[in-house]
Amino acid sequence: MTSQHFEISPKSYARIAGTLYLVIAVFGAFAIGYVPSVIIESGNASVSASNLAANLTLFKAGIFADIVVLLVEVVLTALLYVMFKPISKTLTTIAAYSRFAMVLVMAVNLLINIMPLTLLGSADNQNTLEPAQLQAAIMLFLTAHEFGIYVWQLFFGMHLVAIGYMVIKSNIFPHLLGWAMLIGAFGYSLQGVFKILNVENTVLSIVIIGLLIIVTIGELAFALWLLLKGPRSFQ
Repeated sequence: MTSQHFEISPKSYARIAGTLYLVIAVFGAFAIGYVPSVIIESGNASVSASNLAANLTLFKAGIFADIVVLLVEVVLTALLYVMFKPISKTLTTIAAYSRFAMVLVMAVNLLINIMPLTLLGSADNQNTLEPAQLQAAIMLFLTAHEFGIYVWQLFFGMHLVAIGYMVIKSNIFPHLLGWAMLIGAFGYSLQGVFKILNVENTVLSIVIIGLLIIVTIGELAFALWLLLKGPRSFQ
């Protein structure tokens, strides 16, 4: 009996990773950005519940997008580990563990996001709960899901710091991409911490927005670089 050993070239790893990055960007923007903007009316449980009932198909599409992102994240994390391991095993491990921790939080957050559908779809809930109680419960889960995003951002920020630093210290990718991810990563971290602690500050909000713009540009540029050009060498 003979066995075959299949090797994937560094360029192929890069192109697959770049493609997965873009898949996450598109599906993530839809699930995290667009869907909540249609459904949630901040501070108004009644309107939010009505929006949900009127846009169930959109909400389910958002959940599907979350599922896609969750599964793709697992594959991308493994690919990034293989790609960056030759640069620094320690930093690559930190990056991988941080991103896997983010995926675990995202999985729990997905479950939380499903609960409003369960509340609306259950005849028992419709019959036993007063409309105001049902609306409050739905709003609670929608709000918990929002805070879940801020929690996984903490781990994602740590991941980007490790990845960004390795890009800067290596000769594999343009250093500018590393600086964008490293500096911008603090936008995720700061937003996560201050949203969780309910700290409001105008100047801080402007700084966070600036950092998030930088990191978004850096991540998209990194994804396109992987997809179109790839690393110079893994050695």
